[in-house]
Amino acid sequence: MKKQLFGVMLGAVLVLGACGGGNKTDNDQNATGTDNGATSSVDAEKIVNSNCTTCHGGNLEGKGAAPALANIGSELSQDEIHDIVSNGQNGMPPFKGTLSDEEITAVAKYLADKK
Repeated sequence: MKKQLFGVMLGAVLVLGACGGGNKTDNDQNATGTDNGATSSVDAEKIVNSNCTTCHGGNLEGKGAAPALANIGSELSQDEIHDIVSNGQNGMPPFKGTLSDEEITAVAKYLADKK
């Protein structure tokens, strides 16, 4: 009976542990306890995967009316991408208010590096 209870408890811990974490706030710091720049505490790829791939495709290849972003850095500057993500454009909704400025900056840098 104790082995079964232990098995159930271990399984619950593993399942619940897999669901936690990953949500960083603007106040999070890196492992050294310092903030090494505007994008250090933001996972831009995770933000892109959860906010952009629905319309732009899983590999950012473009889908329907949504343009490809796989090489967008060769077409637009980081500032131009930041402006589009913040304010929206051609049917794309603005993400200002949905994402923090730090997150938008990280996404713009991430996409601008795609050349």
